[in-house]
Amino acid sequence: MSELDAQIPTTFDPFAEANAEDSGAGSSKEYVHIRIQQRNGRKSLTTVQGLKKEFSYNKILKDLKKEFCCNGTVVQDPEQGQVIQLQGDQRKNVSTFLVQ
Repeated sequence: MSELDAQIPTTFDPFAEANAEDSGAGSSKEYVHIRIQQRNGRKSLTTVQGLKKEFSYNKILKDLKKEFCCNGTVVQDPEQGQVIQLQGDQRKNVSTFLVQ
């Protein structure tokens, strides 16, 4: 019975690492979000957001449209800022294009 009394459970905070990263100044990672939105039927729309503001969205859009033979536009969103929209499911294509 003395062994059971010696084992005191400690509290474990699974979010301790995430909170520590948020509190550090300048250590936040910027992510590029590539999402797909379903329209009507089989039609879909690929959105790309989170690119750095120093990039020219119109030049990136022009290269994406030429590379993947699809149409697209740059939309100004009040919450997310500028968002690139492309026709069709271009998630894999856009991710490989941005990595290169």
